[in-house]
Amino acid sequence: MTLEQVRAIEEGRAVTVTADRAKREVLNYFAGLRFIERHARKRPIAHDYILTLHRLIAGGVMDQGMAGRYRDVGVRVGRYVPPPAHEVSIMMSELVSWLNREQELHPVLVSGVAQFQLVHIHPFLDGNGRTSRLLCTLCLYRAGYDFKRLFALSEYYDRDRAAFYRALQDVRNRGMDLTGWLEYFVQGLTAQLAEVRERGEQALRRDALVKEHGLSDRQTQALDWLVERGSLTIQEFQGLCPQVNRRSLQRDLKEMVEAGLVVSEGATNQLVYRLKHSA
Repeated sequence: MTLEQVRAIEEGRAVTVTADRAKREVLNYFAGLRFIERHARKRPIAHDYILTLHRLIAGGVMDQGMAGRYRDVGVRVGRYVPPPAHEVSIMMSELVSWLNREQELHPVLVSGVAQFQLVHIHPFLDGNGRTSRLLCTLCLYRAGYDFKRLFALSEYYDRDRAAFYRALQDVRNRGMDLTGWLEYFVQGLTAQLAEVRERGEQALRRDALVKEHGLSDRQTQALDWLVERGSLTIQEFQGLCPQVNRRSLQRDLKEMVEAGLVVSEGATNQLVYRLKHSA
């Protein structure tokens, strides 16, 4: 899904091009993030904490009898065979104990280890990847890394899923040496934080432009689209404001052109609008 679709789902707006399961997974993930924000520093990480995260992730998208419960059957993930079911609870207890121990390891590396280990144990029938990323986020929050839901590591992983799976499998191929995975994990976190900074700078620029030019709500929507995507057509603007007639939207864009905020290119009936570089 696009960032705009995710934003629309969280805000309760209609998104007609996305499957119901995908919408549910987005809402569940935000529910997990809100849970972490409320409870991250109130109590130690325990089994029930991790099971609650999985229950939030699994709501409405998997067998509810297994939501918030460790698996009791063996599973296979591609060529990888996770530990047998009778070892899951023991291995999760070891992970929980390790996470609550006073660490000499940097908190970012602790969160990377936690994410890998949950994926490696694969304690649930489904939703292990999402739960592992929430556990990673929880560890970062507890260490004072409060990102206010500005990013999700899955954005980085989804750009090259093969690289993500290679980084996981490399640990197993090297006798559980986590070095390669942690290097990959830190690179991903660094890339995501750089994007958070860029988004923050874009938000400041956007707010300044809205104030400077006295933009209306619709023009602000157009500006948001331009900042995020670089160009806007009247058809795309109609998609953003489906209840507004085309002529009114054209007038909105014309005012932005006259104000020197955007420029238009192309034939009259196929204009493309872009932010003016000096804006």
